[in-house]
Amino acid sequence: MDIQGCVAIVTGANRGIGEGFVHVLISEGAARVYAGARDPASARHLEEQYPGKVVAVRLDVSKPDQIVAAAAACPDVSVVVNNAGAFHNKLLIGSDDISAARDEMEVNYFGPLQMARAFAPALKANGGGAILNVLSVGGIVAVPNMGGYSPSKFAMRAAGSCIRAELAGQGTSVTSLIVGSVDTRMASHVKGAKEAPEDIARAAMKGITRGIDEIDTDRFAIESRAALARDPKGMERGMAKMLHAKELSTGR
Repeated sequence: MDIQGCVAIVTGANRGIGEGFVHVLISEGAARVYAGARDPASARHLEEQYPGKVVAVRLDVSKPDQIVAAAAACPDVSVVVNNAGAFHNKLLIGSDDISAARDEMEVNYFGPLQMARAFAPALKANGGGAILNVLSVGGIVAVPNMGGYSPSKFAMRAAGSCIRAELAGQGTSVTSLIVGSVDTRMASHVKGAKEAPEDIARAAMKGITRGIDEIDTDRFAIESRAALARDPKGMERGMAKMLHAKELSTGR
């Protein structure tokens, strides 16, 4: 996959990792980037920064009709970046209901799945192309603190493998991005060092140009993968301790 001259669509492109993808795609030679956002006005600054190269598109991945409309309006796409995500910071059992977990699954799993289904014909017509799924360390290690977010990323990681197999015949690559701690609004509560969104996007570009199915995009992700390989049950116990520490600190 060559980024030079490609046409990409990025979901959740108005800020955070999604905005980082827009900057990196343009800097590496993408001919056009469709910046998907629930409110296109929130991505106008990218259109102004890259006139003629960035086009804001109304796209809420929890709304199938908007996904279908985006696929019809953007038939030249050869790279799909499934970045839009939801994280409600609600526990699976400790929350009042499961509405948060349902929404996280809707946005983080069904959204990217429907994007892949809707854009698969365009990718085939444009030479195969690539799908990038922005996942999380919470997709390889169960994190109780994250509630429904971690299971939704596990589910999308598995779906990515299935989609990769289904679309292999048309030459479409599917890359899972395991992302650790990044300097975004979603991670504003996380303490410690955080990677820049653009660095995550650059790691992703290396992944698809080299044909890598799954790539750890930053130091935290790499270290978490190594710890998981050394002692998976130890990691599970460590995640449980983090939950209990949180419960003690909040008085739950």
